[in-house]
Amino acid sequence: MAKLNVVTWLWGSKYTEADAARLQRQVSRYLKEPHSFTVFADRDIKGGRRIKDPELCQRSCFCRLRMFDPEWQNENNFEGTILSLDLDLVVTGPMDDVFLDRPSFKILKGVNKINPNPLNGSIMMLKAGAHPEVWNDFSLEAADKIQKMEFADDQGWIWHKLPNAEGWTPGPATGVYAFQKPGWPLEQVGFRLPKDARIVAFIGKRKPGMYQNLDWVRKHWLQA
Repeated sequence: MAKLNVVTWLWGSKYTEADAARLQRQVSRYLKEPHSFTVFADRDIKGGRRIKDPELCQRSCFCRLRMFDPEWQNENNFEGTILSLDLDLVVTGPMDDVFLDRPSFKILKGVNKINPNPLNGSIMMLKAGAHPEVWNDFSLEAADKIQKMEFADDQGWIWHKLPNAEGWTPGPATGVYAFQKPGWPLEQVGFRLPKDARIVAFIGKRKPGMYQNLDWVRKHWLQA
C-alpha cells in the first residue's frame, strides 16, 4: 500500500517554521499509519520544499490547489493519498480512524458560520490523480467570477468544481471540530475540549497560540 502523504503549507507571518514542526510532532504522536510529512513553504526551511506558486500565497490560499495537479504530485513522488492539514490544527487524539474512509476527495464541511460555502480547507484528503480539473481549470480570473463572500478563495473554487464533495462534519461521529464554530457543543463544554475530539481546527483569524490558557491547548499544542 502506498504511503500516506501528509502535507502542510507555510507562508506569510501568521505561522512559523516552529508551528510546522509542532504539527509534525502532533501527527507523529497520533497517526500510526506509515506516512511521510512534508512542509511546503514560501521560504527555505530545513526538510521543507518550496511552494511552486508563491504568487498564490495570499489570504485566498490558492497555492493549496496545486495538490490537485498530477504533474506536481509526480514531482513530489506522491502516490496513493495526499492528506493536507493546516497549521491551525490541534490534534488531541488518535487520528487513524478519521482517515480510514478514502473517497477520491474529502474535505472538512459544515464549520463555516457565515460563509454559505459548506467546505473548509483546513483538512483535505485527495487520491493522487483524482480531480485534475480542479487545478487545470483554475485561474485567478475564473475564480473571481464564481460565488464568493468577501473574496475568492481556494475552498470556494473547490466547491465550484466539486459541489458534491464528501466531507468530515463536526461531531462525535468524526471526532473533528472547529473551535467554537458550528458543530462545537458550546452549551455543554464552553471552552473545554469535547471528550470525543481528535482534531480541532482554529479557523479564521483565531489560532491555537491565542488560547494557551486552555489546558488542552497547552497539553496537545504548546507542549507538542
